[in-house]
Amino acid sequence: MTVAVLQNQTTIVRGPLYRYFRRTLLTVSILAVFLSLGLWLTPYDPAEADFLNRLAAPEPAHWFGTDHLGRDIGTRLLFGTFWSLGLSLAISLAGLVTGTMVGLVAGGAGRLTDMTLMRVTDSFFAFPELVAAVAFAGLFGPSTTNLVIALSAVSWMKFTRLSRSLSLTVAEKDFVVQAHMNGLSRGLILWRHILPNVIPSLLVLWTSSWSRTILAISGLSFLGFGVQPPTAEWGAMLLDGKSYMQTAPHLMIFPGLAVLISVLVINPAGDRLRDLLAHAR
Repeated sequence: MTVAVLQNQTTIVRGPLYRYFRRTLLTVSILAVFLSLGLWLTPYDPAEADFLNRLAAPEPAHWFGTDHLGRDIGTRLLFGTFWSLGLSLAISLAGLVTGTMVGLVAGGAGRLTDMTLMRVTDSFFAFPELVAAVAFAGLFGPSTTNLVIALSAVSWMKFTRLSRSLSLTVAEKDFVVQAHMNGLSRGLILWRHILPNVIPSLLVLWTSSWSRTILAISGLSFLGFGVQPPTAEWGAMLLDGKSYMQTAPHLMIFPGLAVLISVLVINPAGDRLRDLLAHAR
């Protein structure tokens, strides 16, 4: 039975899932290279004002035009990638790691611990992400740090519920029961046998969490509760262009497209991973 399980796991790793992660890593690497080249080649400073070129339309010198202070929008979009995608990636990964660990402990540490951790998790569900971030900004002031703290504090609960549920299911499998019979410690079983079997499904949830976090950061920055000017962040750029929506619509079109394209790229990647996992089972 154990040999069959190991063979099945090996087939999954070396099959479509392996190719999926390899292609994803290759795509991310290529995008990172092009982004780095763009930041290196651009002749403009993202925060330097040029009042003689205010609200310039897209042209060869400024492919995406300039904003109300004469700053190159293309350069600000490139730098905004690190803020919008980088912050959302860090927040979603923090939620993934924290929630997974809490869920694994809840599912494998006994009834009392499970009940305590899940009641704490349920209490955090009472604070929606955007409401928590706005409340945190209202108490301590709008800033990037407060934005990260607020969104990180309410991003882990869904991972906890899923990892707990999956760990309880995997714990009933024959290879886990055999590991218990062989005298392996509870922590070692969680690390070696349960965690590798719950991670793929958690990654599917993480992709959707990442895209939602991009929207949350951009939305909060647009409302003035997130990343503050003059930082080049996509939501903050949308806020800067709001007053010029009719006279210079490119100030909002290009940052809005950046947010839209990012979400449209990340979500299908998660759907593809979900389909591969369903096929593998």
